[in-house]
Amino acid sequence: MTATVTYIHEEREKLALEAAELKTAMRQVAGGVSIITAGHGVHRTGATVTSATALSMEPPTMIVNINRSSSTWPVIARFNHFCVNILSGEQEDVASRFAGVGGLKGAERYEGADWFDLESGASGLHGALAVIDCAVEDVVERHTHAIVIGRVLSVTRGDGRPLLYHAGQYLQI
Repeated sequence: MTATVTYIHEEREKLALEAAELKTAMRQVAGGVSIITAGHGVHRTGATVTSATALSMEPPTMIVNINRSSSTWPVIARFNHFCVNILSGEQEDVASRFAGVGGLKGAERYEGADWFDLESGASGLHGALAVIDCAVEDVVERHTHAIVIGRVLSVTRGDGRPLLYHAGQYLQI
């Protein structure tokens, strides 16, 4: 038994994960696409993510992972809020803009879509499947990312089918 455990341990060391391998593996998970918005006016920005999820129902709490080198992280930290806009299948163009396609940054990413102001000061997207307004409750900084925990202030629900992301492509069901 000890020889087997030693062998498994040695094999694991030989197969050390590289970031590219993990990224490729995680692209096999189909995920719902959300836009994280933060800031307001000319100081607003956002990012496209598949990492937004509910942390708790009681109390209503969300969690999102944001790269600390992104332009979105300092805005979340400064304004202490964020909004999770869960995208419908018809909002792929918005997802692309917030993912940086076309080189758009900051408030430029909001052009071409219909937005409304939320209690926190963040922006909600008209036509999204859900708009979840959050106040930052806690932040855990680990490695390249900030794990941002938000207390839910309000939820606005829409209708439609979700936009998904799998294997580097947007998909609709």
